[in-house]
Amino acid sequence: MTVNATQDPRAARLRRAVLIVAALNFAYFFVEFSVALAAGSVSLLADSVDFLEDTAVNVLILVALSWPLARRAVMGKAMAVIILGPAAVAAWEAVQRFAAPTAPDVVPLVVASLGAIAVNGTSAWLLARAHHDGGSLGRAAFLSARNDVLVNVAIIAMGLVTAWTGSGWPDLILGCVIILLALHAAYEVWEVSEEERLAAKALAGEDVG
Repeated sequence: MTVNATQDPRAARLRRAVLIVAALNFAYFFVEFSVALAAGSVSLLADSVDFLEDTAVNVLILVALSWPLARRAVMGKAMAVIILGPAAVAAWEAVQRFAAPTAPDVVPLVVASLGAIAVNGTSAWLLARAHHDGGSLGRAAFLSARNDVLVNVAIIAMGLVTAWTGSGWPDLILGCVIILLALHAAYEVWEVSEEERLAAKALAGEDVG
């Protein structure tokens, strides 16, 4: 007897994880976005937008878990594109301020980043236990949460450098790092979704044969 997707314990575990992660990310988006505007930080603003992107990724995973392999592969490719969203925001802000970079307010930046580490660390921990159960979709969510922890640590380090130098350049340089992380995550998710597409094609061929 075939196990329904809604009855599959692995799918249920991933579904619970992404639901919690989506709620955490959506709530903290408003916190970090407000602090980023007040502190005048490009990198923190990009990271706050990333919380909103993570919310969208996890909500889409909830919808797609019950889909067949071929449609999940398509959704995985969509996830790869969505991951690039925060990178585009960071790039735009960097271009806007490149001529005259200003140093962000360090104290609220560090405090907001510590809170973000708590949220993203919890998200990564939840998804690390279940991301293999969701193919490219679960991997998209896990990679995003994992990269976010790295970005938050980098933002704190950037804040310390900014406090020491009084320069706005570290904030802009970190925006470039965020772009690179997003590109790498998108590439990995795209590769896994392509594997799923090929697997679905092979299964379809077997059915025809």
